[in-house]
Amino acid sequence: MADATYDAIVVGGGHQGLIMACYLQKAGMKTAIFERQPRLGGAVVSEQGPMPGFLLNPCAHWTRFYSHPAYNDFDLRKRGLEYVFPEQSEAMVFDNDTCLVGYSALRVVDPLTCKTEFNAENAQKTINEIARFSQSDAGTAEELLQRYLKKWRASFREYRFRPPTPWGEKNELEKLCNDPDNSIDPVYQFMTCQQIAYDLFESEELRTLFMRAAMTSTGCAPDDVIGLYVFIHTLGLVLSWEPPAIAIGGSQSITNALQRAFKEMGGEFFPKSEVAKLLIANDRAKGIRLKSGVEIEAKKMVASDLDANQTVCRLIGEDHVSTRILHRVKNIRYNRHQVVWANFAVHELPKYKAACFNPDCGLQPRLYLGPRNADYLATQYQAEIFVHGMSKRLFPFTGADSLWDKSRVPEGKHIVGVEEFSAPVRFFSASQWEQLRNDFAVSILKEWQIYAPNMTRENIIASRVITPYDVSCRHVNMVEGSISCGDMILSQQDRFRPIPELSNYRTPIRNFYLCSSAAHSGVGTGRGSAYCCYQIVAEDFGFPRKKDG
Repeated sequence: MADATYDAIVVGGGHQGLIMACYLQKAGMKTAIFERQPRLGGAVVSEQGPMPGFLLNPCAHWTRFYSHPAYNDFDLRKRGLEYVFPEQSEAMVFDNDTCLVGYSALRVVDPLTCKTEFNAENAQKTINEIARFSQSDAGTAEELLQRYLKKWRASFREYRFRPPTPWGEKNELEKLCNDPDNSIDPVYQFMTCQQIAYDLFESEELRTLFMRAAMTSTGCAPDDVIGLYVFIHTLGLVLSWEPPAIAIGGSQSITNALQRAFKEMGGEFFPKSEVAKLLIANDRAKGIRLKSGVEIEAKKMVASDLDANQTVCRLIGEDHVSTRILHRVKNIRYNRHQVVWANFAVHELPKYKAACFNPDCGLQPRLYLGPRNADYLATQYQAEIFVHGMSKRLFPFTGADSLWDKSRVPEGKHIVGVEEFSAPVRFFSASQWEQLRNDFAVSILKEWQIYAPNMTRENIIASRVITPYDVSCRHVNMVEGSISCGDMILSQQDRFRPIPELSNYRTPIRNFYLCSSAAHSGVGTGRGSAYCCYQIVAEDFGFPRKKDG
């Protein structure tokens, strides 16, 4: 006899699990979340540090959850998720004291609903900035923006928040390759990131920024085939199409708002409750067994917010799946998106020398630093990371959220988040990772001083560096310290993610579903994995299917 009974159970309380649970509860299923950690949210949390009085995001930092359907479906603004929207968007500072600054082409005009409108003045400012480096690239940027506004944006959203189409049926992005007026060149489906950067742009600045932004988006290296989804997503960052956003109170605000919504609807959640096994009868999910031995019945369904390997090999068990599925799950690649997260508490913000080139430099929530050297980024950067754990020249991605959110810092102080890339955990021992943690702290500061000489040790109050090794210890979902739960290369996207046999969110066990970032549409706070999974559940159980606005 079960110790408790629910209609639906969600295994894992990361933000995708929370999204899934909210939709199930709203559909009338009595739903419970079981999470092994002491709190919900997975990587979408905030905590005190790097010293008392400061609040940092230890993993998920740059979020745009306001664009997710759940934001309005569950009135998350009223439940405490408040975003502010800086005027400026993306920028990169180069080692010759120039910078490329972008201004948001689409601006949020209603902070409650997060409705956006096109801002022609901002769009032109970005194009003018690009023209300082290349008239040809400025023309390319203008043409791409028009295609995005006319067709690509709607198609991209439809793609992100809908389950994959079956093989042989074109998805919304593939259809654009045949669009007579707003087409995407079909070859971009198969080019590597470097090839796309060099095909689209002629300037070192745009080529470098495109390749580095693609790494931010999905972890894909310059020699990876990134596909149309990553192609459009990256262009949106590089060319500052979509509004940036700062969550007041840090990433934890997203988790808190979802958790409040779920609880207010009657949902239940159980932290410190690790699930050991899926209970199966007649190839159907019947419930779960906790590590403690307690069994919980699921009358209708179970969903997994875990990675594919844990979902198949641990929860289901190897005896219940085919050899082919088992082989393919064990063959998923986790060699990309190993991120070093660093937070620096500072007395004063970086003062960039490139402000002489553009006075707005430094006021962006997404600011890259790096050599003006596309070939180095394309050919040496990843190789040095794999051999040494870090490259000789860094390309850090920074954000001083305390410019807009004073609640995270003591009065007069600031905190700056930094993201840089490193190697898979297996490449180095625990002691080597400890040394790399120290090396990153020193190297980030040394690189920073090239662009902002005031970033000296005297300006640093405290810092905290989290390596891929630390990430893997915190989050068992993140195999090899990869935050993407499976590389976002083309062969592991869309109808192939995580493997073809699991790409429709259904597993070989009836009424057992995969809703995590391991499924389409992949890594990132606010991606569509759980939302898409719920649509499959709604189809299977006859619920009204949610139409995304």
